[in-house]
Amino acid sequence: MTIPMWMLLGFSTWTLLLLMATVGVYRWVRILFSNVPIASFRSDRLEGEDWYRRGTRAHANCVENLPVFGVIVFVITALGIDGPAVNYLSIIILIARVCQSLVHVAHVQTDAFVAVRFAFFFVQLVCFLALMVIAALAR
Repeated sequence: MTIPMWMLLGFSTWTLLLLMATVGVYRWVRILFSNVPIASFRSDRLEGEDWYRRGTRAHANCVENLPVFGVIVFVITALGIDGPAVNYLSIIILIARVCQSLVHVAHVQTDAFVAVRFAFFFVQLVCFLALMVIAALAR
């Protein structure tokens, strides 16, 4: 398995861990210990404590970007593209994603924290674009 594939697997793992550690914990604690009905968690609006809402959004951000990274990894793998640049860009994507999520969940979102969170997202976008350019120029 290539480094980009490992990083894609890591991205998927992070997405699930984030779901379990935020949304899952919040909901199951309420269901099991507070007698909250399982059907009381609505999908059409965010409710609950601030950290739970941030966790829900952080998870959604992962879900939104996972297919993008998946397609890029698929294309570079199908084309047989490999090398240090591809590996480093893939590693940076996963690190930036984890950092973005942690900043999102762990802190109240002041202007400074939103700027830091956006910086981590921007790093991912630049890496995505760089990988796409590498793929486009390879063949």
